[in-house]
Amino acid sequence: MPNQDILDLQPTHIQELQNRYEQALAEHGYDSLLIASGAAPYRYRDDQTYVFQGFGPFLHWTGLAGQEHSWLLIRPGHKPVLWLYQPVDFWHANPALPEEPWQEVVEVRSRQQPGAPELDNPGRLAVIGDPLVLDGVPGEHNPAALVAAVEETRVHKTPYEIECLAHANRIALAGHNAARDAFLAGDSEFGINLAYQQATGQREAEAPYHSIIGLNEHAGTLHYQYYDVQPPRRPRSLLIDAGARYRGYCSDITRTTAGPGEPRFAALVHGLEKLQLRLCEMVAPGVDYLDIHRKAHQGIAALLSASGLVSGLSDETIVEQGISRAFFPHGIGHFLGIQVHDVAGKPTPPPEDAPFLRLTRTLEEGMVVTIEPGLYFIPSLLEPVLNGPQAKYLNRSLLDELQGCGGIRIEDNVAVTASGARNLTRETER
Repeated sequence: MPNQDILDLQPTHIQELQNRYEQALAEHGYDSLLIASGAAPYRYRDDQTYVFQGFGPFLHWTGLAGQEHSWLLIRPGHKPVLWLYQPVDFWHANPALPEEPWQEVVEVRSRQQPGAPELDNPGRLAVIGDPLVLDGVPGEHNPAALVAAVEETRVHKTPYEIECLAHANRIALAGHNAARDAFLAGDSEFGINLAYQQATGQREAEAPYHSIIGLNEHAGTLHYQYYDVQPPRRPRSLLIDAGARYRGYCSDITRTTAGPGEPRFAALVHGLEKLQLRLCEMVAPGVDYLDIHRKAHQGIAALLSASGLVSGLSDETIVEQGISRAFFPHGIGHFLGIQVHDVAGKPTPPPEDAPFLRLTRTLEEGMVVTIEPGLYFIPSLLEPVLNGPQAKYLNRSLLDELQGCGGIRIEDNVAVTASGARNLTRETER
């Protein structure tokens, strides 16, 4: 059931979006904006479609993730008008639309045709959405400057959005708890995935992204995409990166669990979690997100030294010589919202020492970010170090022992507040 407190926040959220969009339209010289929800395209030479999740700006306004062929009109000084595609169809059911407070501030209409509605006197009209559904629609399609301004409206989350993201975290945490229990009971990757879906009550098609569920060495593939149906003979580790949706908003949580009889790996998991919590505490207005990423590398270097994986070098040298990047190759995180990797995160390119960083902004109140350090044993990244002059500093036997555990990643979703941060993941985790 929807949370009534969240529902009561949505009309104010829509009014804030109206203000932001009116400013964007005025700055770029448009009189109205038509937003397409999108539609799932058909696979080539097939009568089946791809999975549909909806266009970000449409979800930003409505939270209606399952509405294909629908349209939203924004005009300064007018109520938004929402056309929902609701055909008479004995093949498929139309998504239900319960009565909720947001419908008092949006004019909702029904259409039986999938195309764009005819508009009376729209003036200079911009239309944004998947180009596949915009063919033949009057107006300027996806003007780059306006699209960038629209994406900027999603950087600072409203209170409604923060609560939706918090609720999505609560849903996903139930799944993570079930996944951990299934792993400790000896289940396979496939069985762990089923336990996760059962606990969240969401099908894979409804989730914000394909869950990453890796046992043992599979945990060392950052976006591991398969599920073995048989459990490994010796379950050594579980890495699960999985989220949930609530009213279009995503959670993105990663947890790593050591298997029975893995004290060295369990100690590394514990050490990385302590580092991750310190990094979450850095989140605050005015903090350069890149500083959190670089602090993560310093922490990874300290963990490599303390565990004996690397010896004979200072922590600073471990970072400067790129050794920490062989163990932690990705960025510390990204924006989170309607999309898992939410938009407008990179107004400037990432620096050379952080090529995969997805967020290069200074943090401000209302932003929501992920904090996800990792420590992995990936052969393709470690072999150049082990075959080079730095090999003498690495503990090869310990690396060989731990490589079968794959790696560790721990990820929380953190909202920037006026004075610091609110960890949306930890506030309900048991």
